[in-house]
Amino acid sequence: MKKNIYILIAFPLFLFFSCQKTELKTYDADANVYFDLSAEARDSIVYTFAYEMTKASDTLYIPVRLMGNRLGKQRHFEVYVEKDSSTARSKEHYESLSSEYPLEADQGFGHVALIIHNTKDLEEKSVSLILKLKTSPDFGIDDPRLIRAYIVLSARLEKPNWWGNWPLGEYSRVRHQLFFIATEQRQLSTEGLDAPKNLYFANLLTIMLNDPFKWVADHPEKGYVLESKDNGQSYVFYHKDNPNRPILLKKNTGVGKFFFIDESGKELR
Repeated sequence: MKKNIYILIAFPLFLFFSCQKTELKTYDADANVYFDLSAEARDSIVYTFAYEMTKASDTLYIPVRLMGNRLGKQRHFEVYVEKDSSTARSKEHYESLSSEYPLEADQGFGHVALIIHNTKDLEEKSVSLILKLKTSPDFGIDDPRLIRAYIVLSARLEKPNWWGNWPLGEYSRVRHQLFFIATEQRQLSTEGLDAPKNLYFANLLTIMLNDPFKWVADHPEKGYVLESKDNGQSYVFYHKDNPNRPILLKKNTGVGKFFFIDESGKELR
């Protein structure tokens, strides 16, 4: 009987303590910021202008996340270029960074807007840029693993696996660029059933190579121009919005005809 009494007394006590309000724990550490990147992007952010001859520049938005409490006022974080470890050059491959970037009131996210440029040398080699967050009056950077963004800029085309399946000529990066301009196709299939369509695209490239002047005149909507600075002995072919990516067109006096010149100095026929 005593045992039953003890149980009846203990049960109300259990209910009493269970119903007590649990103290709410708040995040009271100093506010920090870090680059909010996927595992793949944390290894490197790769951007290519390979198919963007018409685009002189672009903007990369690199996400930054708050670690800490949101506040009802604008705050700022800071970022810098680690120049000793970067091969990209300021004012040439990218615009200088701002002294600070805003994290808006009541927001947990911001970004670094990085303006990058489509330069001719990117067709030959890639350049890299390392950004790092640093301590600011508003934010710390407690986790060193998350404050670095590695960016690779390129405009280099590589030979695709389908190139040899169709009569596109010997591969070169310039021929590949002209193929894309003429056809707007980033890739072709390798299926035999697609032969009529793919041969049509190959013929568009041939038409362009055979008479670049007529091609420019026939396609004003594409925005490409031919400009000569030596009284018509040679021309540069480029998009009107981006003269930084020209392709050379040179006269072969032996046959009295102009040919595009590829990156190794060969005529494209």
